[in-house]
Amino acid sequence: MTETKNNNGLKVLAGLLGVILIGTIIYTVSLYQDKQKTEKVLTQEKQLVVEDLNSLKSEYDKAILESNATNEELVEARDNIAKYIDSVKNMKGDIASLSRYRRQVSVLKAEREQLLKQVDSLTRSNTMIAMQRDSTYVELEKQTVFNDSLVVQNTQLADVVEKGSALNLVTMNVDAVRERNSGKLVSTQRAGRTDKLKVCFTVANNTIAQAGDREFFVEVLDPQGNVMGESYSKTNENGASITYSKGTNFYYENSTLDVCDYINKPASDFQKGNYMVNVYDDKLKLLATSEFTLK
Repeated sequence: MTETKNNNGLKVLAGLLGVILIGTIIYTVSLYQDKQKTEKVLTQEKQLVVEDLNSLKSEYDKAILESNATNEELVEARDNIAKYIDSVKNMKGDIASLSRYRRQVSVLKAEREQLLKQVDSLTRSNTMIAMQRDSTYVELEKQTVFNDSLVVQNTQLADVVEKGSALNLVTMNVDAVRERNSGKLVSTQRAGRTDKLKVCFTVANNTIAQAGDREFFVEVLDPQGNVMGESYSKTNENGASITYSKGTNFYYENSTLDVCDYINKPASDFQKGNYMVNVYDDKLKLLATSEFTLK
């Protein structure tokens, strides 16, 4: 009887152990399944976060490329997103940790919107500045062309004024003269009787010429081509030069003026032959030439 009770007690114990074992197995399986589900959800969530972050990074890359100038804030934000992507990929946390990244993605999206608005505003400002700069450049080009045109016109006008204000001769005459005892001068054509040469010229009227003291240069060449007189030298601002016999001074008042001067007999008598007389203005421009012959 006692043995029968013992056997029954063992059976009950075995049954309880079996129930406990089956419960443990069921609980273990349930835990494993929950873990699998959690890891699957975590993997999916990680993938979604990474996709969102990659999308944000791509938008920053596009904004940086479209920006005319490198925007440091955009570059910094994009680099931070790249760091977040690496962190999410390598994380081994739980859903709670991943949820923090999800919230951070929302913050980053709001930050992106703000930055892109700033970049868009800056781009519009730069475009406006570029348009104003181009407009200013065009106006400067126009002004430069206009100024160059004025310079050319002024230069041409100055040339016209300079040419127009230059003095010219109407007539020029050269006479060989002999001085009588009375002091009267009479014309002669004989070299032996000639005491001096009388050079006369008429300066034309010119209303735009500057009035004042003027000097013309008389050059007399003897039959051998030598310059008679003291043989002075004169050089103008362009480097041209002449050797002349005498400088003739007169006061010009913008009206027609007759001027005469004399070239005295050289140390020896005048020679027979052909003579040439040239008259130059103060800029060494040849105004007139005359030839005569002494017998």
